[in-house]
Amino acid sequence: MDRKVRIAIAQINPTVGDLKANRDKIKDYIEKAKEHLADIVVFPELAVCGYPPEDLLLKPHFIRDNVKALNSLTGCTRDITAIIGFADMDGKGNVYNAAAVIHDEKLKGIYRKSELPNYSVFDERRYFRPGDKNMVFSLGKLVFGVNICEDLWADRGPYKAQAQAGAKILFNISASPYYAGKSEERRRLLSGRARGSKVFLCYANLVGGQDELVFDGRSRVLDPAGNIIVSARGFEEDIVFADLDIRVPFRKKTASQGARGVKKIYLPYNSRNNDRPPVSRTVHRRMNRVEEIYRALVLGIRDYAGKNGFQKAVLGLSGGIDSALTAVIACDALGNENVIGISMPSQYSSRGTVNDAARLADNLGIRSITVPIRDIFNVYLGVLKKRFGGAKPGAAEQNLQARIRGNILMAFSNRYGWLVLATGNKSETAVGYCTLYGDMAGGFAVIKDVPKTLVYNLAGFVNRKHKKSLIPPSVITRPPSAELKPRQKDTDSLPPYELLDPVLKAYIEEDRSCDEIRVKGMKAGVLKKVINMVDKSEYKRRQAAPGIKITPRAFGKDRRLPITNRYRESKS
Repeated sequence: MDRKVRIAIAQINPTVGDLKANRDKIKDYIEKAKEHLADIVVFPELAVCGYPPEDLLLKPHFIRDNVKALNSLTGCTRDITAIIGFADMDGKGNVYNAAAVIHDEKLKGIYRKSELPNYSVFDERRYFRPGDKNMVFSLGKLVFGVNICEDLWADRGPYKAQAQAGAKILFNISASPYYAGKSEERRRLLSGRARGSKVFLCYANLVGGQDELVFDGRSRVLDPAGNIIVSARGFEEDIVFADLDIRVPFRKKTASQGARGVKKIYLPYNSRNNDRPPVSRTVHRRMNRVEEIYRALVLGIRDYAGKNGFQKAVLGLSGGIDSALTAVIACDALGNENVIGISMPSQYSSRGTVNDAARLADNLGIRSITVPIRDIFNVYLGVLKKRFGGAKPGAAEQNLQARIRGNILMAFSNRYGWLVLATGNKSETAVGYCTLYGDMAGGFAVIKDVPKTLVYNLAGFVNRKHKKSLIPPSVITRPPSAELKPRQKDTDSLPPYELLDPVLKAYIEEDRSCDEIRVKGMKAGVLKKVINMVDKSEYKRRQAAPGIKITPRAFGKDRRLPITNRYRESKS
């Protein structure tokens, strides 16, 4: 091996289960790496089958087909080494999260992930057995190690033994889901691991949307001092290159160091002319919190729609801020020609919200359809009048309006094959301030994990980004209202969102008890009422459309509580 090795990180967006398309994408990126004379190209975790494949991994034929797809890639690795994530299976039927090392058209070794995460959205112990063999690879004078995602996060992970066995480069292939702040956590971890092990660290992360999850990419190469040499873009496919000088003094060798318990696999190396022109190094700027959340939401809806065969999306335009933000995100993801807004005013809809819905549609350049629901609602009231008796109108009549709107949206979806986007936010979903089979109806809930206060921040970001009031100012400044009865405001039923959201964050994302939650301006009685609303609304959340995870703890896989649940905190 010459003094420099050229690394390529192929940050790709695979589709779960689309083995042929994933294989072809991997092949294309191997060719790109060869065109730039790379010695080694590395792909993300489970790149062949997509991540997470969930219960597809329980199907032996799925595992066999993904192995066949991997094996078909060996023929395109002449004069290059490829590290590719896939699902492996041994002769006893045990399944492993694995990385194949293919060198010069031959499969030379398979590393199996040893640290299997089983927290948050991860459920890997349900599917995989932990690998029990550690290894390094020798390519000429270069010794390198391969590990997978959690193997690097765990303090007892295999990366330490690989470094002690002489590895000068560690390749970590990953499928690390996004949430706000995760990139900074990764930066600190990767820098610490590179610095502590005194190795070059090449981190290849997945990019793309998969149901509720978004993978943000941002792959990178770090030097032994923990500095970023090169990084890939966030939220889009990319391939980056780095020339690494393996003569850099890494660590003092001691008699106790060596390959104890670590197998070394030798890869035949034909010396390559090292007169390659140097590759350019790019380190992409860090995004601020609101910008990266917005990018995650756009990628999440683009991939959910595209990977599930939807070209167009439809949503209800109420003139409120939630539907306005959802419409903007949909336009950025799918193109304004593929977004349809339906205004469904009732007798309780104000002139201001009706006008704002029309103004937003004009600003976005989307198709707008108006379907008034007054007459439909009156028919319902007439049919139910005798059954309801003379009771004063209440939640039943209000929810009827929301369900009429949900039915209309689903009718357009059934007729034209459009994806219905639900527009509810995390604050409303948390406390059940939403109508099951009404405003919750839809195939995908774009801002399901976005608290209401963050909705306002994102709306401001949108207008600053476009340098104009794409979302009309009156939409942002008007007090929020469901407009299901005269003069209704959200604060009739809920605390102001600037008080509510901190409570929800503490209770849902941090698991704090009622006694531990302190929010200035929130009375104890109101706090207990909010927590009771959250606890009683699990049945609604269980039936909600999937939505994009952007907080450390989203509803769904992150938070799995029983619907039938009588536990309440003991009285202090």
